[in-house]
Formats: sequence, structure tokens, C-alpha cells
Amino acid sequence: MPRTNLSMSMSADGYVAGPDQSEEHPLGVGGQLLHGWHIGPASDHPVNKQVVSEMMDGMGATIMGRNMFGPVRGDWGGSDWTGWWGDEPPYHCPVFVLTHHAHEPIALEGTTFHFVTDGIESAYEQAVAVADGRPISIAGGASCARQAIQAGLVDEIDLQVSPVILGSGERLFDGFDAGTPQLELERVLEAPGVAHLRYRVKR
Repeated sequence: MPRTNLSMSMSADGYVAGPDQSEEHPLGVGGQLLHGWHIGPASDHPVNKQVVSEMMDGMGATIMGRNMFGPVRGDWGGSDWTGWWGDEPPYHCPVFVLTHHAHEPIALEGTTFHFVTDGIESAYEQAVAVADGRPISIAGGASCARQAIQAGLVDEIDLQVSPVILGSGERLFDGFDAGTPQLELERVLEAPGVAHLRYRVKR
């Protein structure tokens, strides 16, 4: 099976998004502070460039939650929302979006978003079918990531930890029993203002 990577930016107090996500605050209030390592001047640091490359390049498919795709909630109705990323999203592979509400695929430059209504396992099966042996990315948000971990689909977890305290929001590891998942630290990289941690998920 292809390697499945989960990569998320995290605050020092364990949050991957701030509270009150909206179109104005897609990462929740304060959540954008977690992404300074790859947005803005810090993105030119060699370590940060390496991590972005590992996170994005060569992926065969990506899985994300509906909250990460956009701010629209409930039935899609007549929404013409096509994602946060404009006409050319950065994924350049098929993206499978978990949702409770059906939606026709959205084809953009280099990326087609497919909407999956029957759960993370179905999204993963569809991702494997198109990945052609290449790695699969679990892009977030927190709920999608937790579902993938709970289903035993994740091989490695990359965390980009910033010295930011959000105080509330969405935690990656909420709801797990003590000791689950079992993680083994594989790598630590450092750039100004961020520690890049890679864990292997022990089976």
C-alpha cells in the first residue's frame, strides 16, 4: 500500500486551528500564526522549503475535510465555492473531500476535487486507486486527521510546531485513549520559529 502522510501545523499548546473558523478566518482566529513558517519570508529558509516539498511534491492523492475545503456548511445549495486556493490549487493531484452532502467534482488547473459522502475508508480506497503507488497526503483539518488516525490509515505524522499559544480551537489528538496512537519519533528539523517533528505510527 502507498505511504500515507499526515502533515499539520500546530501551536505549542496542541491546536491545529484557532476558534471560530469562518470565511474571514479560515484557520480560526489566530490560526494563521501557525503557518508563518511556509507563508511569508520564512518560506525561503532551506529547511522550510524541504518540508513543503516533502508535504506537497509527488503525492498521488490528497484527502481533506470539508472545513478545510471551505466555509460553506450544510447543504451546498447554489454555492459556487471552489476552494480557498483560486484557479490553480497547490495539490496537483486528485483531492478527496469528506462531506455529508453530495457535490459534483470540481475540476481546476491540475487538481480535481471529489466529494466523498461515505467516510474516510471510502476516501482512502479511492485515493489508493488513483495514486498509482505514490504517497497519499492527509491534509486536514483536525476532524479528518483524527478519523484517518483512528481508522489506522496513517503511516507517519509530520507536525510543524510553532511557539504560539492559541488557548482554544481544534486539537489534533482530542478523543484518543491514552497511548493511542503509538508514535515513534523519527526526525527533528529546526528553522527559526518552528520545530519540524516526524513521527512514525507504530502498528
